[in-house]
Amino acid sequence: MRVDVFLKQTRLVKRRSLAKELCDEGAVAINGHSARAGREISSGDELTLTLRNRRLAVEVVGVPERPPSVAAASDFYRVVSDERIEHD
Repeated sequence: MRVDVFLKQTRLVKRRSLAKELCDEGAVAINGHSARAGREISSGDELTLTLRNRRLAVEVVGVPERPPSVAAASDFYRVVSDERIEHD
């Protein structure tokens, strides 16, 4: 599954277009390497999202075959770390 689609379906970001923009800006990394929106992900990968004042690292537990319900969306990842970033 594409990383931008995964981010949208698991509700880590609200819109797929936003997920694509984050990838284009270099704010998404897979296993420590910058990721483009079309990069395929699989179980066991670690995604790192750098948002405005937050860095979120999650481990991909599973890849949904179809869009999950709101309640089931968080079953596909495990939060590794969630930290605030201070800007100068």
